[in-house]
Amino acid sequence: MEKPIELKFTILIEKNEEGSYTVTVPSLPGCITQGDTWDDAIANAREAIAGYIEALRALEKPIPLGRGCG
Repeated sequence: MEKPIELKFTILIEKNEEGSYTVTVPSLPGCITQGDTWDDAIANAREAIAGYIEALRALEKPIPLGRGCG
């Protein structure tokens, strides 16, 4: 059985005026999420990235790898 490939993506986290956080993934266009806390934002980013990758695979599209990914 093959070991799963681990991909790493750079995320950008911005604190909003109301105190929540917005997360974008620069190398995955349109991959944006948010969280009420820092930890929620990170967890939601992991889920968003996983869903994005799953959709790309289902559509047989290449997975874009940005700087620091691999």
